[in-house]
Amino acid sequence: MTLARFDVQGDRVVIVNMNTTRRGALSDDLYEAIQDGIAAANAPEIRSVIVTAEGGYFCAGGNLNLLRERRTMTEQARRQAVDDGLHASIRAIRSSPVPVIAAVEGGAAGAGLSIALACDMIVAAEDAQFLAAYVRAGLVPDGGLTASMARILPRPIAMEMCVMGRSVGASRMADLGAINQVVAKGAAEAAAHRYADALAKGPRQAQGVIRAMVNDAYGTSEEAQLDRERDAMAHAAGGGEAAEGIAAFLEKRKPDFS
Repeated sequence: MTLARFDVQGDRVVIVNMNTTRRGALSDDLYEAIQDGIAAANAPEIRSVIVTAEGGYFCAGGNLNLLRERRTMTEQARRQAVDDGLHASIRAIRSSPVPVIAAVEGGAAGAGLSIALACDMIVAAEDAQFLAAYVRAGLVPDGGLTASMARILPRPIAMEMCVMGRSVGASRMADLGAINQVVAKGAAEAAAHRYADALAKGPRQAQGVIRAMVNDAYGTSEEAQLDRERDAMAHAAGGGEAAEGIAAFLEKRKPDFS
């Protein structure tokens, strides 16, 4: 199995492939692939990013052997290691200029769940399990997991997953509104590409502004969000994407945002 990497594919999508030798366990090359893949999405032709993995498992989370080695480090050094690796990758996903789609096969555990929930949309295989595994090893969540859960899940479910370490299946996550689509085993990446294809037909600038506004709205007052929406709408209404979109609507045709 090859190491984590990113590729730019023909349908205007960046694929971040989280392959490692240990069922998607996090590593420096994985963090590099995520951050470089998001950076590549700044190219104007890119419309989305898909985060996936081969081998039937999305990401098993942190490498416990590495965490055991870090016990010899100072607490400040351990903080820096988290900031430079996992948290830099989460920040990259959150600041992506285009939507990020997670394609989850098998499961997303620990920091792998943090990565999945940091994405804008999630498609998952019907047998996938979502597990905040930290407490099982006497650890606590990182990678923004508690923040993501607070935005996405009811508090009792977040507590059950984090404090008790219980896994939740894809169908239940879908019922809770935490993932977009449940598909057959082995079909998650194909489903993610269908999302990517739909996004590629849309207005890139408007999509980027919308995803940023939605993400920021969770930590913003309604009054501040009203102001932000006003400013964004005033700017968008004078742009080329709006000119094409409005004309297409009035002329009863499909818009061409290419």
